[in-house]
Amino acid sequence: MVRSQSLVAGEWLASETVFSNDPVSGEPDQFSAGTAEMISKACEAAEEAFWSFGYSSRADRAAFLRSVAEHIDALGAEITAMGMKETGLPEARLEGERGRTVAQFQLFADHIESGDYLDTRHEPALPDRAPLPRPDLRLVQRPIGPVAVFGASNFPLAFSTAGGDTASALAAGCPVVVKGHPAHPGLSSLIAQAFDAAIKATGVHPGVFSMVHDGGNVVGETLVKHPLISAVGFTGSLRGGRALFDLCARRPDPIPFFGELGSINPMFVLPNAMAARGKDIAKNWAGSLTQGAGQFCTNPGVAVVLDGSEAQAFAKSAVEALGAIAPQTMLTGGIAAAFQSGRGRMRAHPNVQVLTLGQDTGRNASPCLLSTTAESWLNNEDLGEEVFGPLGLIVVARDVQEMLSIARRLHGQLTCTLHSDTEDFGLAKSLLPILERKAGRLLANGFPTGVEVCSAMVHGGPYPASTNFGATAVGTLAIRRFLRPVCYQDIPAEILPEDLRY
Repeated sequence: MVRSQSLVAGEWLASETVFSNDPVSGEPDQFSAGTAEMISKACEAAEEAFWSFGYSSRADRAAFLRSVAEHIDALGAEITAMGMKETGLPEARLEGERGRTVAQFQLFADHIESGDYLDTRHEPALPDRAPLPRPDLRLVQRPIGPVAVFGASNFPLAFSTAGGDTASALAAGCPVVVKGHPAHPGLSSLIAQAFDAAIKATGVHPGVFSMVHDGGNVVGETLVKHPLISAVGFTGSLRGGRALFDLCARRPDPIPFFGELGSINPMFVLPNAMAARGKDIAKNWAGSLTQGAGQFCTNPGVAVVLDGSEAQAFAKSAVEALGAIAPQTMLTGGIAAAFQSGRGRMRAHPNVQVLTLGQDTGRNASPCLLSTTAESWLNNEDLGEEVFGPLGLIVVARDVQEMLSIARRLHGQLTCTLHSDTEDFGLAKSLLPILERKAGRLLANGFPTGVEVCSAMVHGGPYPASTNFGATAVGTLAIRRFLRPVCYQDIPAEILPEDLRY
């Protein structure tokens, strides 16, 4: 049974205000809206839990992470059914995403057990060193304290209540307070129930995890501004994320805001690759562009090509491939409306040509392909803004210099892709140093949709792709966001943290 209340430090709490989800089909479910009082109680409980959980052994935290994974998996059928109802995502996608969610908890359990993330360093004392002796110095990474997490809409499992922010924060030893996303409160409740069961099974402090349902801006603002919160993890829109980022900066004690905000993930199709396989690249681009109704943060929304007959053939192939793709249901009515608005803004630009445009009904979205010149793109910054959904823009450059100018003008991206053959390597070598300053992940001859959860992954980039270019939201390196280095000078071994007793 799906609980309608918020989970706060082991208690299921309700308020007088009720809201409903917006199912694709069937009757809506009602949920109790979160309140500022619930947030305050959750933060206070998280701080209390930190004094045990933050100083627990890596083995105990790993056992808790694995227990969470097991209890999420045990709710598999209910999670899939509710996910299909609330988001319109297909069964296979939801089951795959649940598998990824479970796997990343298991991955972080393995990661902390190995201890490599601690980055321990030891400079032994040199009492006889002249002219001054050196003290004994030991360094280790320590958890920062309670972390606030905002659930995301486009990955309602892997980036939401039990997403990578939550998994990595808990692995670091930081209790978590989650603000549930209003687009999928049923899923948020089911995941919270899995956490509740894992907390009871392992005996950790109940303040280690709380999930408070959406209750308007006051809930989010209270969470970000609460003095016991040490950092914030967020995946969502540029506008919403920037507002929270500014709140973090204006606090009396500013805290880090790890936000993933937006990316157009441009592809550069170089001339020899275009000549050899441009049509195939276009067809595969159409598939990547529309995967999940284009609602992936790594959706490759822009293709940069050189002018000529091969670029025209590339566009024609993309149009044909997109024409075979039926309208898809978007995650929420609000996201569908925002897509239609963004598409309309792009279409209205005087130097944009519409290559294909389907008909939308309700929450459904049809693929849209547009084209413009490099000159127009360079002179109109709004053409470089993300439109969240199945929209692609072909930017046609007159020559290599214009292609390089586009690369230099890019804002921060999650990904940049080079489609190149051996004969293109000279141009690729010119582009690569530019693109590595723009993105957290660079690809060759592939498509960025989808993110591998592993130790070598970087899912982040310069602003506005993310607000902290030195971090990643996916992969084991994500744990570093919620740790800070501490140096212990001449501290007796008997009272050092367990991870430094060697």
